Amino acid sequence: MKNDLILNQRHQGILKATIQRYIATAEPVGSKTLAEEYNFSVSSATIRNALSYLEKVGLLYQPHVSAGRIPSDGGYRHYVDQLLSTQTEPPLTVKQSLRRRLRQESWSVETLIQRAAQILASISGYIALITLPQTDAVQLRHLQLVPLSPRQVMMVLVLDGYQTHSVPLDLPPAPPLGSEPEHLEEELQLLSNFLNRKLRGQTLQGLGELDWQELDQEFAAYADFLGALLKQLRACLQPALTAPLVIQGVSEMIRQPEFSQLEQVQMLLHLLEQEQNALFPLIFEVSPAPTTGAKVSIGAENPLKPMQACTLISSLYRQGQIPVGSVNIIGPTRMSYEQTIPLVESTAHYLSEVLS
Repeated sequence: MKNDLILNQRHQGILKATIQRYIATAEPVGSKTLAEEYNFSVSSATIRNALSYLEKVGLLYQPHVSAGRIPSDGGYRHYVDQLLSTQTEPPLTVKQSLRRRLRQESWSVETLIQRAAQILASISGYIALITLPQTDAVQLRHLQLVPLSPRQVMMVLVLDGYQTHSVPLDLPPAPPLGSEPEHLEEELQLLSNFLNRKLRGQTLQGLGELDWQELDQEFAAYADFLGALLKQLRACLQPALTAPLVIQGVSEMIRQPEFSQLEQVQMLLHLLEQEQNALFPLIFEVSPAPTTGAKVSIGAENPLKPMQACTLISSLYRQGQIPVGSVNIIGPTRMSYEQTIPLVESTAHYLSEVLS
C-alpha cells in the first residue's frame, strides 16, 4: 500500500465501518452487513464495489473466496493515521482509576508501576508492559579490566548506585597489549587507570559520544583498540542496564481468537519470558504517530516474528523532561485502537506526574 494513498469520503467511511465491525466481532465483514448496520444511503452493489477497491489497494483482504473482508496491516495503519479521532478518551481513564485506587496509599515506585500495569491490563484486556524508571543519567563510578585469557578480558563496572556489572569482552585480533600474562595484567591496569580518568562520571549517553581518536597522545596507539572495546561495551551494557519490565494481562490476551493456535501463544510467551531484551529497542525508540502521542506498531511493522500478529502501542513517561520509562500494550492487530491508545497515553501521563 502506498503511504500517500488518498481515499474519497465514501471509501473512508466504508473502510472505517469495516474495521470497527471486525474489531467488535472478529468475523469477516460483507457488503450486506454494512448495508444493514450502517447508514451509507447506497446500495449493496455500491458497497461491494467499494470493498473490492479497498481490497485492490491493499487495505482489506478476503480470508476465503466466499467470505467477507477483514483489515490488512495496511488497513489498520490507514485507520490509525487517518481515521481515528484525536479527541478520543476512554470512558474511565487510567489516570482517574489510578488516582482513585492509590491516592490514600504511599507506594514505592516499584509498587506503583506494578499496580499501574495491573489496572492497564484489566481495563484494556490486553498485555500491559511497563518498565521501571531508568535514565541515561546513571553515571559510571569505576571501571576495571581483568585478564581472563590472552584473548579475553572481564570489564567490571560500578555505577553511581553501586550496582556492579561484569562484562566479558574479546580482545581485537591484534591489540597493542603484550601476550605474556604479567605484561598483559600490567598493561590492562594502566589502561583501566586511563579509562577511569576519561570515563568516571560519564553517562551511558556520554559513552556513546566519545571519540577515541581525540584522546591523549600518550594512548594514541590504543585508539583503534579502545574504539572496538567501546563498541562491545555499549552492546553488552545496554541489556544489563535496561530497566526491569513489569508484565500483566497475559491470561486475558491469550483468550483472544487470534491466539487460538498453541504455536502462536508459545512464541509470544517465550518472547515475554525469555527474550525481554529483544523488546527494549521497540518500546524505547518511540516516535509518536501523526495523530496520537503514542507509537503504534502494527503487525509486520514489528521486526520480531512473535509480534507480527500483534499491535504494540508505546508511550514514554518522564521525570521532569527526561524520558525514564515506557508504557506499552500488546494486543492483536484487531484491537480497539480508539480506546487503547488513550489508555496508554493516560498511564504514561499519570506516571510522569507522579515522578515529577
